[in-house]
Amino acid sequence: MSAPAALLARQVLPGGGTGLRSQLLLAGVCAAYGVGAALDWGSHEVALVMGDFGLSAAALIAAVSCFLYARARQSRFRPAWLLFALSSAMASGGNAVWGWYEVVLDREVPSPSVADLFFLCFAPPAIVGLLVLAKRPVTRAGWVCLALDAWLIGGSLLTLSWSLALAHTAHVQGESVAPAALALAYPLLDIVLVSMVLALHFRRSSTNRSAVNTAIAALALTVLCDALFTSPLLRESYRSGQLLDAGWFAGSLLLAYAPWGARRTVEPTRAPRGPRHPSRPVAGSLAALTPYLAAAVCTLGILYNVIEGRRVDRVVVLTGCTVVLALVVRQGIMLLDNIALTHELAQKENHFRSLVQGSSDVIMIAAPTGILRYVSPAASGVYGREAEELIGSELASLIHPEDLGRVVHEVRRFLAAPPAEEPTTRIECRFRSGTGDWLNVESTVNRHQGGLIFNSRDVTERVRLQAQLQHNAEHDPLTDLPNRALFTERVRQALTGRRAGDSGTAVLFIDLDGFKGVNDRLGHQAGDELLIQAARRLQDSVRTGDTAARLGGDEFAALIIGDGSRDQSAREYQVTEIADRLRLTLSQPYRIDGSEVRVAASIGVAFAEPGITPTDLMRNADLAMYRAKAAGKDRVELYAPQMQAEVVRRSELAARLRSALHEGEFALLHQPVVSLATGRVAAVAAQARWRSAQGILFTPAEFLRVADATDTQEGTRTAELGRWLLEEAVEQAAERGRLGHDVPVSVRLSARRLLDKSLPHGSIEALLTRHGLASGALIIELADSDPRISFDDLEQRLVALRRLGVRIALDGFGSGYAAINALRRLPVDLLKLDRGLVEGVVESARLHKITAGLLRIACDLGMQSVADGVDVPEQVLALRAMGCTHGQGMAFSGALDEYRLRRALVRDEFPVPGGIALPVLTGGAFPARNGSNNETRVPPT
Repeated sequence: MSAPAALLARQVLPGGGTGLRSQLLLAGVCAAYGVGAALDWGSHEVALVMGDFGLSAAALIAAVSCFLYARARQSRFRPAWLLFALSSAMASGGNAVWGWYEVVLDREVPSPSVADLFFLCFAPPAIVGLLVLAKRPVTRAGWVCLALDAWLIGGSLLTLSWSLALAHTAHVQGESVAPAALALAYPLLDIVLVSMVLALHFRRSSTNRSAVNTAIAALALTVLCDALFTSPLLRESYRSGQLLDAGWFAGSLLLAYAPWGARRTVEPTRAPRGPRHPSRPVAGSLAALTPYLAAAVCTLGILYNVIEGRRVDRVVVLTGCTVVLALVVRQGIMLLDNIALTHELAQKENHFRSLVQGSSDVIMIAAPTGILRYVSPAASGVYGREAEELIGSELASLIHPEDLGRVVHEVRRFLAAPPAEEPTTRIECRFRSGTGDWLNVESTVNRHQGGLIFNSRDVTERVRLQAQLQHNAEHDPLTDLPNRALFTERVRQALTGRRAGDSGTAVLFIDLDGFKGVNDRLGHQAGDELLIQAARRLQDSVRTGDTAARLGGDEFAALIIGDGSRDQSAREYQVTEIADRLRLTLSQPYRIDGSEVRVAASIGVAFAEPGITPTDLMRNADLAMYRAKAAGKDRVELYAPQMQAEVVRRSELAARLRSALHEGEFALLHQPVVSLATGRVAAVAAQARWRSAQGILFTPAEFLRVADATDTQEGTRTAELGRWLLEEAVEQAAERGRLGHDVPVSVRLSARRLLDKSLPHGSIEALLTRHGLASGALIIELADSDPRISFDDLEQRLVALRRLGVRIALDGFGSGYAAINALRRLPVDLLKLDRGLVEGVVESARLHKITAGLLRIACDLGMQSVADGVDVPEQVLALRAMGCTHGQGMAFSGALDEYRLRRALVRDEFPVPGGIALPVLTGGAFPARNGSNNETRVPPT
């Protein structure tokens, strides 16, 4: 027994006391009674009292104990304890009557007497109670065998007892029937009780085994004392209070202790010490030998009569014949039962063999030494090796060397664990196949006679699928480069591994400039091919140990592992050189479907710092990449702390911008469009300004850029601002018209906004009608068109607006091929020169010629022209000389509020440098566009 189990055996249970203390108390009381009986209790009178009334009291205690236990417990054994209580009550009554004659009446007990009646009634309830405690057979044959076993035991004991003593007793008492029957009743009932005790020993139930064993021991002790009392030698010299009474006393107290003592003890749990070979139970062997032992006892009884030269008694012959007949019947039943069991076993074995041989799993049995003793035929299909080839080989020689240590450790751990807690385990390893390849095998392992049973199956395809799924989860499906999740994990490993703190580790964020144009012109399939080629170039350009990844869309990244160098400047130069080489490599022409495609690469670089997290390092590289795109693209930028500060400032500005429109923080200004010939105001260009809480006016270029960069829904904020600008401009122009200032107003709208569903076709007409503004007084300034916008839809929209009387101006003329295409397709009334041409028209002879050519085109098409950004008199003279009709800029006036604008309209003339007079512009001009991205205050007039 293990130490914990021994400790549990002495555990104190709820209810008071301990099992050991109760047992010691019981043993002490019995020993005291035995010592008193051995000393004859000191006097004849005390011996009679203790021998009669003492036994009666002990039996009464047993009766009360069993009765109370039966009432307290609800179980199928309750009738047995009630019967034991009745049996003990009969014994108590018999001893009380016996004492009445000997102690109270002071005379011998007559034979027969009432005491004999009580004593004879002791055995039947006890016999029936033992039958209740016995394990009940489940078949009729089982009941027959139980009855035969009881008769075999009882008949054998009767034969032996009759031969030794009972025949003599019957002969002596033969003159009187009653004394003879009484003399034989006691031993016969004891024989039946002994038979039931022995039969119960082999068939007792496992439930509450401790109480059952104690009760059997108590009844066995009582029967033994009865047998000694009925023997002729002790019967003649027996007196109450002698040592034989101590056995009856102990049996009664032991029966009283049986139910309660069993509840007060905890049976120790035996922890297994590894695998053990199964042993045949002794009780099962004795049960199988019971018929033969009974026949042997019967034979001994007959031999005794022969050896003594006695005539064989008819009782012996009759009992012996019935015992032999019972043995023959029992053996016949057992033979039929064995035939049925053998047939059933053969069927189960065939069924098991068919299951094993037909199973797709391989079943292997390994001896404790690791040698394979059995391999199922499925091995040929799973392993590609015949079962006979594997039998006798060592299991370790078939397992991959890299997996062998792990398998051995798991097997040892499994064998050391208690079988009840861990009956099986699962092992996965690589197994050598017949072709020499390694298969991934999963095995369920069970214990088997000190060895192991392996139920194995090939899971190679499952392992490959899991590996493929893991690869797909960590890699980009198009380029097969690591995706964002795996790249982030690689960055984390680089920052926390053995190179933690290495400031030479860098992250590169790469964006392909112009990729969206490739998608729009050539289609998404060509774009995917470009991404694949770019990924291949990136993978070939990074060093071994570095990581190239695709983060999504046209964004790539690279992790450059530091070399441990402490020279930070040299390391920055080296990484910058790597980044610039990547930029040049990715900017080389791509060959797609026979065409040459070019894109550029903007790269941001961020270096690791002590304590930086992977998220922060990747964010820094992202900021540097966006700085590279904002600075002109196709360049490399290193991260600087002020980039984060700029992001914070932009975020704060965007947060204020979200509420600025609803809180009335936007103001509408107008910039005059002046005739270059007369200096008169031909139109006004509406421009929005945002007056922040700090009193600063932000230009459109500043707050629109913030809105587009931070709004989660593209263009939501600028669309809302565009609707406000259009409505405010129309409302104020109508108010000026009522005051006599009939000057057209131009409002700048992008092509995307014109096609937006939030601005339906009838909305502008309804706006003009609502405010009472003539349709000819509104000019829509078409901003640079998005190449993704359909020219057909845009043309239909502009034609509808012109039918209303709204004039269309083309902004940014001369800034790209889209302007020429728009001039060819769209219904345009006015052309507005791009600010970039106007700024260099005086200094650059090349720009001078380009501007002159564009103005000739406008003149040939019969269109008015407006120069945006005319800031100095020299530009006025040059433009007027080239045929430009109108100008807008600081050479005349900046953006004016409503009060200053009305003063200017009253004056209706700005000074213009001298020259030849030209026709006055009768339409309007495009609204001016402030090219500065800086915060400016309201300019003076």
